[in-house]
Amino acid sequence: MSERRPVHCHVVENAARTLLKERGVEIEDLARIVYDMQAQYNPDLQLEDCMDSVDKVLEKREIQHAVLVGIELDKLAEKKQLSEPLQSIVEMDEGLFGVDETIALGSVFGYGSIAVTSFGYLDKEKVGIIRELDQKKDDRVHTFLDDLLCSIAANASSRLAHRLRDRQERLREEEIKKRDEEERIG
Repeated sequence: MSERRPVHCHVVENAARTLLKERGVEIEDLARIVYDMQAQYNPDLQLEDCMDSVDKVLEKREIQHAVLVGIELDKLAEKKQLSEPLQSIVEMDEGLFGVDETIALGSVFGYGSIAVTSFGYLDKEKVGIIRELDQKKDDRVHTFLDDLLCSIAANASSRLAHRLRDRQERLREEEIKKRDEEERIG
């Protein structure tokens, strides 16, 4: 029996990012949602700030793992490779099926109450790319993906809100760098 080694974090991150692209999701799509959610609180907000926040969220393992699992389940449903009745439930995105939200919501808790409430808002309103994927009428299944995008955007929005407050309060540069480093290692 060969020794099993953990999958390197860069491999996992690249796989998650690649899957998002394959499913038609760009960082900028999510950044626009974050911008729309945060611009009212900061008139100096730039889309680049939002893109950076989305990028940082995608560096988190919990998010990467959720993306890998959720998109894999969507892809299996497209190929009709899930057992019944799960196949039909996922394929039609049954309203009472909450596992998709549960996986996405589980990765929101690390970003605090702003992320949790933002997730609920985005899950209900389905804005931007989230709405596009949720309403797609082709053979693709996005049951898990639309909720995962709610999670990523909510997390990025919360992260950005806290960073903007830090800037407003003029925290010392060392404190910001230390927090970013701790989050990166996280």
